[in-house]
Amino acid sequence: MSQAEHLNQGQRAEDKALDYLEQQGLELVERNVRYPFGEIDLIMKQGQIWVFIEVKYRQSKQFGGAIQAISQSKINKLRRAANHYMQCHNIDAQCRFDVVAIDAKAIDWITNAF
Repeated sequence: MSQAEHLNQGQRAEDKALDYLEQQGLELVERNVRYPFGEIDLIMKQGQIWVFIEVKYRQSKQFGGAIQAISQSKINKLRRAANHYMQCHNIDAQCRFDVVAIDAKAIDWITNAF
């Protein structure tokens, strides 16, 4: 798979995750927030709670699926990026980290994943 195909597949997975989460009542704030030290796929709100979301796509669960693809390093980068985002936007509110794991057959939404 070429890099462009991989990026398109990732974008489609993010779009699918966003549609799913909006159907669950979450509100999009921002997407694809990038800092030199980390990236946040989706930033949403559920009521007063800020939700930082990592979207993972895998074609199958053969090698553990999407959720197993999130390393401790990735978790640390996401936490750092979320902390920076909240500081930059003067947000003093409850937040959580969710994962939306997508494969060819299912969407799994894991709230408070880490």
